[in-house]
Amino acid sequence: MNITIRFLPDDVTVEAEVGESLLDVADRAGVSIPTGCLMGSCHACTVELDDGEVIRACLTPVPPGKEELTIHLFSDPTW
Repeated sequence: MNITIRFLPDDVTVEAEVGESLLDVADRAGVSIPTGCLMGSCHACTVELDDGEVIRACLTPVPPGKEELTIHLFSDPTW
């Protein structure tokens, strides 16, 4: 099953498969999400969903049960 992923603030949209890594989806879309440890500990890849939930993109796959997912990217000057 496919889901539409929308990355803000640049409004980049890409199709993704449920279970696919959010980092892989972002990379394929040409969207840069900073990474550090790739284990969720450093919080470099923190993004926010439309409902306000804060997730780490390195640990989170594309979730089932939605047709569209909007991801708000943070700008952290330390990364």
